[in-house]
Amino acid sequence: VQVVESGGGLVQPGNSLTLSCVGSGFRITDYAIGWFRQAPGKEREAVACISSRDGNPSYADSVKGRFTVSRDSAKNTVNLQMNGLKPEDTAVYYCAAENYWFFVCDLVEKEYDYWGQGTRVTVSS
Repeated sequence: VQVVESGGGLVQPGNSLTLSCVGSGFRITDYAIGWFRQAPGKEREAVACISSRDGNPSYADSVKGRFTVSRDSAKNTVNLQMNGLKPEDTAVYYCAAENYWFFVCDLVEKEYDYWGQGTRVTVSS
């Protein structure tokens, strides 16, 4: 089981960016997929997740209304669409997979079994 993130970069405040998480060795629809981020000097925190069963999303309060998580089963990919980016969204973003078949997903780091290497997002003018 592997997940690989892509799509990070430098973006101006207020603009948008989409991150992708490609899974290999498993089906995206069989696992819950979470997005987490770690800003410089801070602990890693949950951003969003999408459940295995039915693809139900959950979001951290800090990104609710701005970020959207979705999945493309044909590409075995989970995307994180980030709109209205703020400087405080600057971080390394990680996706992670949890072998958990349920209607809801966890925004809890320790529940996730497989992690990517991260992709850096910098929001700055």
